[in-house]
Amino acid sequence: MNIETKPISEINRRATHILFEKMGAVDTIRFLNQFSIGQGDYTKEREKWLGHISLDDAITQIKIEKK
Repeated sequence: MNIETKPISEINRRATHILFEKMGAVDTIRFLNQFSIGQGDYTKEREKWLGHISLDDAITQIKIEKK
């Protein structure tokens, strides 16, 4: 058995091509985006948005907003 090792860049190119061909551009991009690392520190940013809100306070606020 002769297994040819391909560079990861070639595997990525072929896989992306297959995804675009079978799933279309939008779904391929959505699929690939789930593997991106992103940037920033969500925990620190969340504290800026929410402060130090307790779970009970968050639930109460959600119930108020629903009314």
